[in-house]
Amino acid sequence: MSKHAMFTQLRPVGLAVALAMLGGCAVGPDFHRPAAPEANAYTAKPLPAQVGDAATGSAQQLAVDSDIPAQWWELFHSPALNDLVKRALERNPSIAAAQAALRQARETTAAQRGAYYPSVTGSFNPTRQRIATTLASPASSGYDYYSLHTAELSVSFVPDVFGANRRQVESLAAQEEYQRFQLEATRITLASNVVMAAIQEASLRDQVDATRKLVDAQQKVLDSYRQQLVLGQAAHTDVMAQETQLAQFQATLPPLEKQLAQQRDLLTALVGDLPANEPAAQFHMRDIQLPQNLPVSLPIKLVDQRPDVRSAEAQLHAASAQVGVAIANRLPNVQINGSYGSAATELKDLFKSLTEFWSISGTITQPIFDAGTLKHKQGAAQAAYDQAAAQYRSTVIAACQNVADTLHAIESDADALRANQYAETTAKRGLDIALAQQQLGNVPSITVTTAEQAWLQSRLALINAQANRLSDSAMLIQALGGGWWNTADKTASAQ
Repeated sequence: MSKHAMFTQLRPVGLAVALAMLGGCAVGPDFHRPAAPEANAYTAKPLPAQVGDAATGSAQQLAVDSDIPAQWWELFHSPALNDLVKRALERNPSIAAAQAALRQARETTAAQRGAYYPSVTGSFNPTRQRIATTLASPASSGYDYYSLHTAELSVSFVPDVFGANRRQVESLAAQEEYQRFQLEATRITLASNVVMAAIQEASLRDQVDATRKLVDAQQKVLDSYRQQLVLGQAAHTDVMAQETQLAQFQATLPPLEKQLAQQRDLLTALVGDLPANEPAAQFHMRDIQLPQNLPVSLPIKLVDQRPDVRSAEAQLHAASAQVGVAIANRLPNVQINGSYGSAATELKDLFKSLTEFWSISGTITQPIFDAGTLKHKQGAAQAAYDQAAAQYRSTVIAACQNVADTLHAIESDADALRANQYAETTAKRGLDIALAQQQLGNVPSITVTTAEQAWLQSRLALINAQANRLSDSAMLIQALGGGWWNTADKTASAQ
């Protein structure tokens, strides 16, 4: 048969294949995104327009339904912090791992799409044979020795009649989306961890500085008592009491210094370096400013902005597609195979007349009895979908709770900061008065010591309150999604 005749016979088969591809339907449920929450607020009580005290510079505006910038950490107005976040996003291994997972998912999806098309393989098999003289030679020449060159092209195709492959590609594409949002979540979490680590370092450094100043002041008081003891103007009990007080304040320093050193190690690890290569930047509370405006997006937008919610949605989509795969596996399966080749004793005679061969075959298979295996697999896929749907709802609820908790914390910490600022100011005024009276000999040393201790405690409490306000601001932005959707280079974020 000539090549033209063969291809003429293949045309109806190709047409049937094309019609099967076009007319086939994808069985199973078509995925639709879950509806967004209908709530217009995160808390039962309306949010105040402002939290904090403008007179002390701790006021913040809660801008409802405002957008979040992609580089949200710049709201803290710290160039050193901006540099550290940039370094962390470029060098932290968790980002590289998340990017690799996304590439893997993308390649897996692309590989599955290959099943839409026929599989074509080619082969060439040269052989040299000798036939026993007692047997008839298969060669037309009748020689016992002969060579045979066989070239063959094989085509195999499984039409996606019921959409099993389409649903499988859909499921893998959803898994690719899951990995993309996992990458965004990794970026947001890393940036938030760097910001909060810097805030914690600033808090610890200021606590260490305040404690050292108090130790120095206590040392000066002790030196004064010792001089007075020599002059007979102070008792041994006063000196011993002051030595005890000094030792107690000195004992508070090592734990703070240990925490500060460990915080430096954490910050170094977050930016992708070993502890010995810690960054040069050192943070104090004065280096990090409280954002004056905090954007608060609505719950209806939260499901689009939170990477964990989008990841849960992608998993729900993948589970929905797997139901379709399980249904399609219970339906008939069509496979078409074809081959065309040539066999000749001389290489130069390949594909000449009378050396060609071809074959076309089709197979339809239908599961008849499998003891309910495929049925139960479909039931398992449906149960997995129901589980993913429940997990999605749980993720949405947890996301809204996360935002509400942070908003409550911001309000409460604003009140706490105001109270601590007043307490620190009052304690400092009391200490100044006690020191002035001590110089005049009007108050005993225990009064000054008590005033110093009260000031230190109020000072440390104020530092913690300031750090809490800063940390809560960062946590709110993280809870709202971190502004990843405003990234200028969307392709870079998906690498």
